[in-house]
Amino acid sequence: MIICPSCGSGVKGDLCLGCPSCGARAVGPPLASPEHKLPSFGRAALAFVIGVAMFGTFAGLLIAALLENKSAPGFWTIVTAGEIAAWRVKWEVLFASIIALWSGARIIHSISQNPSRFIGLLPARIGFAGALAVTVLVAALIGITVPERLRQRQMAHNAAHYSQAYTYARALLTYRELHGFIPGQDDLVTELKTLPDPDGSIAAALQSFDISGYQPGSFVASGPTKSKPMPLRGEVIRKASMSIPVADHGGISFTNYDLRLPGEDKILNTDDDLMVCDGLVMTLTEYQAFVKTRSRRP
Repeated sequence: MIICPSCGSGVKGDLCLGCPSCGARAVGPPLASPEHKLPSFGRAALAFVIGVAMFGTFAGLLIAALLENKSAPGFWTIVTAGEIAAWRVKWEVLFASIIALWSGARIIHSISQNPSRFIGLLPARIGFAGALAVTVLVAALIGITVPERLRQRQMAHNAAHYSQAYTYARALLTYRELHGFIPGQDDLVTELKTLPDPDGSIAAALQSFDISGYQPGSFVASGPTKSKPMPLRGEVIRKASMSIPVADHGGISFTNYDLRLPGEDKILNTDDDLMVCDGLVMTLTEYQAFVKTRSRRP
């Protein structure tokens, strides 16, 4: 079949007799094929350009990251800049590497199988090596930072989880500084609502507060009074109610509390609960060890 150069339709037979579609006729027989054909360099040039472009782009991003850090060039500064550059172009490199490596491998295979038709095996291999180097570098730089990023993500998650516990600790500390004691269990929510709360964090925390996890306690050191002489053994330590002001105790109030908060499962009295003990936020395991240490003190 011959393609008519005038209308583009297929012609079966001799085009010198005329095209059935447009009536055009050939002025002579087709030209003979040339005796010598130059081999093609196009495939090798394509592979070379893709590989060099990927390598040059990554090198440019690496230099830009170094300039942003404004630090003296060194091994670890270059590694850090490479990590930044790798995370910035991770998805672009993923898709580009698939295309570059697949097409580069096929081009190299076709050139090596038909050396008479295609040339430029070395430039094609250079381009393939450049694309492979960028892919390996990005994968390695991302891989070595994954554990640290996971650790930072867990720290951020813990900070968000612990924020409510620190809000309660701050609120109780503020209340104790204002009044000299902390409120009792029944009055806790009502009293904490009277505190200054410019950002609304205390009110937000109290919305999901379970009062059963709050256990206040206190000791008061009282000295001699007019009706009772001073004991020979010194001052007497006695229990005191948490809701009685310091002035009514006749001594100094040492207040303390244990506050148990639900963990990530949002259920109280489970193994992932958080404990707030006199302003210290800790896990249940840390709290149990803390209680054992505190009980052994004289």
